[in-house]
Amino acid sequence: MLDQKLIRENPTSVEQNLSSRGKAFNISHIHELTLKKKEIDIEISSLQSESKKLSKLIGQTISKSQNNNYPELNDLKKKGNDFRLRISKFEEKQRILDKQINDEICNLPNFPSKDAPFGKDETNNVQIKTWGEPLITENVKSHWEIGESLNLFDSVKSAKISKSRFITLIGDGARLERALINFMLDMHTKNGYIELMPPALVNSESLKGSGQLPKFSNESFNCTNDDLWLSPTAEVPLTAFHRNEIVDPKHLPIKYVAYSPCFRREAGSYGKDTKGLIRLHQFNKVELYWFCDPSQSLEAHKKITSDAESILKKLNLPYRLVDICTGDLGFSASRTFDIEVWLPSSKCYREISSCSNCLDFQARRSSIRTKIDKKNTYLHTLNGSGLAIGRTMAAILENGQQTDGSVKIPDALVPYFGSNFLKTA
Repeated sequence: MLDQKLIRENPTSVEQNLSSRGKAFNISHIHELTLKKKEIDIEISSLQSESKKLSKLIGQTISKSQNNNYPELNDLKKKGNDFRLRISKFEEKQRILDKQINDEICNLPNFPSKDAPFGKDETNNVQIKTWGEPLITENVKSHWEIGESLNLFDSVKSAKISKSRFITLIGDGARLERALINFMLDMHTKNGYIELMPPALVNSESLKGSGQLPKFSNESFNCTNDDLWLSPTAEVPLTAFHRNEIVDPKHLPIKYVAYSPCFRREAGSYGKDTKGLIRLHQFNKVELYWFCDPSQSLEAHKKITSDAESILKKLNLPYRLVDICTGDLGFSASRTFDIEVWLPSSKCYREISSCSNCLDFQARRSSIRTKIDKKNTYLHTLNGSGLAIGRTMAAILENGQQTDGSVKIPDALVPYFGSNFLKTA
């Protein structure tokens, strides 16, 4: 959430910052509301000050008088009641305006970082580096063809169970998924992350705090009988884990890693990646999340990205790192580095992790603060997949495929999976 004070005092600057996302923003209505609220705040403060003076006068008058019912004192008490009534009416107006302003501001995205490449869409993203040697060969099979030949997963029966874009992992496919989850969690906990296993159902306040609501309500599955949603990413419950808290600065930075199932409607993506493990309504993911001092978030962004990269390096999967341009940034992100793994069948890199610095955007929405120089200050939050499990499996199947139809398991994963190769029975 953007700072209400900044919108009130410098709306032009806010519009200019937001417009770098590639579209025009008009916040004149919100600006007017913030000015009205400021007037009400001043009026309430003035009335409260006068009311306190009157209360003091009433107290002094009572202490000097033997009779609490004489006309002068009754007039003072009547004025006191009038003040309280007027304050109450203004406070009600204040509450209504507060809700209006917050509802409006919640639809505004974060400011893009000045360091992010300027651009309108993904074509303006900037490649930072590549790692590993991409497998480029003829007659390479797609991961879904490999999965079918080795009987690793079934989408046809899954559609019968639920609907399209769900998948059931079978045998070695399920074992490989479990091995990847455990491998990633072990890697990250050894690197100083605290493991959490949060609820898969989250309430509306949690989604709002991380930035999924109200703008992206059509992307999530809602439980109609409760104020609960299937979590689209562990980023949501991890943000909410410290909602409405003042975190002791000596505990910073706090680094969490969480495995969770993720649920997304993938609205607007029909016809894209309909086969295999790339774009499903339900998938597993290991998420990295940081709460840190605002002065440390730039370095933290490099570190969380490096931690996500380390998984691909250990699995010997070629990838590239991309700096996301202003027009392609996610709603809550100020700057994002995408990690894209090489998929030989597509002859291209595909996103497997987005590592984002959200600055104080999510912390402001969730009221997560710390003490800096004895003042309450919003923390900075960062998140990144470490990694998406299904896409990692797809990359292993395609990059590890052998001429005999088997798939070589990365050496680092062998102790978790239990063998060196995936083979037909």
